[in-house]
Amino acid sequence: MGSGQVTSWQGKNITVAGLGVSGISAARALAGLGASVTVVDGGDSEGHRAKAAELAGLGVSVRLGDAATLPEGTGLVVTSPGWKPDSPLFRAAAEAGVDVVGDVEIAWLLRDSRPDRKAAPWLAVTGTNGKTTTTQMLASILRAAGLKTAAVGNIGTPIIDVVLGDEEYDVLAVELSSYQLHWAPSVRAHSAAVLNLAPDHLDWHGSMEAYAADKGRIYEGNTIACVYNVADPATERLVEEADVEEGCRAIGFTLGAPGPSMLGVVDGILVDRAFVENRQRNAQELAEVADVNPPAPHNIANALAAAALARAFGVPPRAVRDGLRDFRPDAHRVARVDEVGGVVYVDDSKATNTHAAEASLAAFEPVVWIAGGLAKGATFDELVQKSGKRLRGAVLIGADRALIAEALARHAPEVPVVDLDRTDTGAMLAAVREAARLAEPGDTVLLAPACASMDMFANYNERGDAFADAVRELAAGSA
Repeated sequence: MGSGQVTSWQGKNITVAGLGVSGISAARALAGLGASVTVVDGGDSEGHRAKAAELAGLGVSVRLGDAATLPEGTGLVVTSPGWKPDSPLFRAAAEAGVDVVGDVEIAWLLRDSRPDRKAAPWLAVTGTNGKTTTTQMLASILRAAGLKTAAVGNIGTPIIDVVLGDEEYDVLAVELSSYQLHWAPSVRAHSAAVLNLAPDHLDWHGSMEAYAADKGRIYEGNTIACVYNVADPATERLVEEADVEEGCRAIGFTLGAPGPSMLGVVDGILVDRAFVENRQRNAQELAEVADVNPPAPHNIANALAAAALARAFGVPPRAVRDGLRDFRPDAHRVARVDEVGGVVYVDDSKATNTHAAEASLAAFEPVVWIAGGLAKGATFDELVQKSGKRLRGAVLIGADRALIAEALARHAPEVPVVDLDRTDTGAMLAAVREAARLAEPGDTVLLAPACASMDMFANYNERGDAFADAVRELAAGSA
């Protein structure tokens, strides 16, 4: 489609791929604008049929049980984020010369469709880890500045619903995944941040280079600031490669003392040397490290990135501090569950890849590590090499636990390892009890699996809940 606006959706034949949340949102919106919409989905369950019946009432056609055939007459395909680029439907679209875009692209093209109000600028966030937390921190800071905002996109609220909804916003905090960026060629943010880059979703993107390139799309056309991680040179390279508006600045964030055009930390204070007068000499205090919840190193980095985007939008320093103080992280993100017998139990079930687990492990020492699950093609040697010295012990669960055990044997053979060969509902309680046995007062028992959860649990939330339940049962038994 290219960049620019669609003059009219009336009568346009659009196929929407998938009956998920974003697919239903796109179908409703486009049908409401007069498009002729067909949704295709490979499923045909009772739940699918119920969703199809609901959409039929809005004039949307739904084809179940066939997600591969392109409906005749299709002029545009709108995909849900999880559909792979090599899906048969998209191959058919390419052969027919039909563009494929995502719901984020549609939201961007619709942002000026309300004549009664001005489109809200987008402050956009991506990265392998920390996207949701940073986006929520950003929204909290913007609210503390008195701005009407919402955290949208990959964070759970379909962005089309917000763009076309009745609420009017001053600015949007937009979390974007690599999937969404792949299908969103026209998006041009006010300012954007890439928090970090590590191998993830390579089965979808095909290579690390393709994955990084899709992440880098977030910088295209930025007008004010491209925020990068000083500790992750790959993010700065994406800034250097981006085609931005004249005058757009590269702004770094670092856990060390910041140079000019950076935000960083000095003596326990978050400081800004980017959005101040005479940044060669001056720095502006924004908040204390203690204002960040939790004050783990990777979360301080998230706070600095959020602060950089907010400052790029003109938010005053006091609002950064107040917004960080008001922020409460979602569950299962470095969440302290309890202290039992002098040992602290921390739930970071959201650490579903090695990069996230490394950041989590870096926040504690000594650690009894509970890890394992579905590796998704990951290897664990580098993680163990970097974090092995912090470990008092390890308890391994899940389908691919042997991969972690082998990495521990190679790089940290002195660390005692408990290998739990069970996947029943009592497995997490057994893991917590084994971890308690290995731990000493002053230690942290940390659930940071470095793996996906679907081998044993419905999702990482259920896994984290099982851990918290097990810790509570342990506490009750020791009372």
